[in-house]
Amino acid sequence: MATKIRLQRHGRKGYAFYSIVIADVRAPRDGKFTEKIGTYNPNTNPATVDLKFDRALYWVEVGAQPTDTVRNILSKEGVYMMKHLRGGVKKGAFDEATAQAKFEAWKSDKQKGLEAFEAKKAADKKAAAEARLQAEKKVNEEIAKKVAEKKAAAAAAKAEAEAAENAADAPAEETTETPAEA
Repeated sequence: MATKIRLQRHGRKGYAFYSIVIADVRAPRDGKFTEKIGTYNPNTNPATVDLKFDRALYWVEVGAQPTDTVRNILSKEGVYMMKHLRGGVKKGAFDEATAQAKFEAWKSDKQKGLEAFEAKKAADKKAAAEARLQAEKKVNEEIAKKVAEKKAAAAAAKAEAEAAENAADAPAEETTETPAEA
């Protein structure tokens, strides 16, 4: 029986979630499978992979052929790296402890890269928030200037109206007082 490592789709429309399964090559995508070895969620950033590493390595070593997407997932998780190192142990190039040390070094280097990515993403998010805040402050200052100008214009108009009213009242008072004196 020829086996394939493939993705089995779950989730709702527009929000796919996959199981990584071992299936017969003749089985349909969402049909019968031999073993479930993990899950893959492409909706998160970065994509979330939960994999039974030992079982995935076993199936790759016994000849199960992965699909392109699953091959990329297994490669990023280190299954192919470990297969390569185990091949070196079988050939006598180095021992099992050296292979494990090389794998751990690769894994820690990968983890550092992920942490750097997360730090960069957080810094970019903070910078974008700061830029939005500065833009909002600038807009608020412009609005405050316009409001101050309108208030100043209204105050000037009111003062002018009061001055005109006082000027109109003053001659009327003089005219009323002048006939009284005469």
